Formats: sequence, C-alpha cells, structure tokens
Amino acid sequence: MHSGVNLVLGHNEPMSILAGIHPVREALRAGRAIDRVLIARGAGGARLQEIIDLCRHAGVSVRFEPREALDRMGRGATHQGVIGFAAPVKAASADQIVGSAHCLVVLDGIEDPHNLGAIIRTAHAAGADAVLVPERRSAGLTETVAKASAGAVEHLPVMRIGNVRQQLERLKEAGFWVYGLDERGAVEYDQVEFAARVVFVLGAEGKGLHEHVRRQCDSVLRIPMAGVIASLNVSVAAGVVLFEWRRSRRLSGDRQLGT
Repeated sequence: MHSGVNLVLGHNEPMSILAGIHPVREALRAGRAIDRVLIARGAGGARLQEIIDLCRHAGVSVRFEPREALDRMGRGATHQGVIGFAAPVKAASADQIVGSAHCLVVLDGIEDPHNLGAIIRTAHAAGADAVLVPERRSAGLTETVAKASAGAVEHLPVMRIGNVRQQLERLKEAGFWVYGLDERGAVEYDQVEFAARVVFVLGAEGKGLHEHVRRQCDSVLRIPMAGVIASLNVSVAAGVVLFEWRRSRRLSGDRQLGT
C-alpha cells in the first residue's frame, strides 16, 4: 500500500471532497491526510462503523450532520451517507515509479471519467505499477473517477505526462516493451509472450490509438470478437489484456504478482 504519491487532476481547491464509502475508506486505509469526515445522522451499518473506527484510529474528526447537508457538500454525488475532506495528494515521482516498475498503463486520450476510474481499478487489481495520463485530452481525477475506481486511486500512482509519443520513446529507452491495444492489431492478445517490463497503451473511446502513438508500439494487440460488435468498452478491454498479462507472469513464476 502506498500513501501520498498519487496525482489529483483537474482542480486546485485546498481540500478534496471524497463522497461515498469506498473513496473515504480507502483514503483512510492509505494514510491520506483527512481533515474531517461527515456522516449522515441516522445512517448506520458495518461499513460506516468501519469508517468511524478508522477515523478514531487515525485521529480524524467525525461529525454527524443532517443528510441534506451532505447532499449540498457532495455537489450531487451519491455519498452513501459519508463525505470526507482530504488534502490534495502529491504527484508521483516518475523516476521513482518507472525505475522499479514491471507494468505501466498509458492512456491515449481517455475522456470518460467512468472509464478512467474503471481502468485504474482494474490496473491496480491486476498488479500494474502506475497509470500514466496525458495533460491534454484526458479526464481529470474527479470524485466521479475516485468512485468508479472503488478507492483504487488511493493505492495506485496516477501520473500526468506530456506528449504520449515522447513518453513512450523514453520508456522504450528504459527497457520497456510497448504493447498497443487496438481492434486493428496484428496479434491476438493471448498469442504473445510478454516481455519482462511492459507498457500497455489504450486509446480513446471510439477512436482507438492515435496514429503517431500507434507507430511507437512494438506490438499492437487485438481482442478477437465472436459477435457482431467490433470492439469492447476500453475499460473492459483493459481488464482482458491486463489479466492475461498477470496470468502469463504467474505461469512464468513471477512471485512479485502474488498468489
């Protein structure tokens, strides 16, 4: 578990609002600096009690407020009776992450916050070391993304990068093999022997990889479709390929991936 190395994207408020059980619980578990937690009066249950216990252990103030107050502060988010106010987290050090990484996920223009959150959740579950997103043409790491990630944003570094093509060049120089994922790919995803250090590049919804990014890939993979639909949602496709990578690494005896 890591603490304080994620990058909050897209806002400059002095405090971040975390709405919902998963985002608040995972922020507390990750050791993120939380100013206070608000819980709706009358709300209860084991999951909320766990949050209260985590707050007490961490010395975080807990206040019980009318649900209407949480509705206002949550800015329309589904807060499930709990809202936290947290300090913005710091950007991950690219050198620190890349130097020891085995698997990175680079996103080439993912603009849907639900897809971004789902990809972060999947990448964390599969054992990736970080997700890299460009400064432009990308969703910000908002409350929607945090909720869609089920709290994974608190445990997996998410780094801003500049030009995707140039970043891929640097990663290749550092010893990574770059795999693009595209329905026009020449190689089926489960017919490849993955390199020791990998980068998976995922393109924008409905557009795929930009051509200049595609040219930087050492191999472009496709997921064969049995039905008439030509492609999967990008977050689903990410799960298919990332867990194939995880399966292959476990078969090769990489104990770093766990059991």
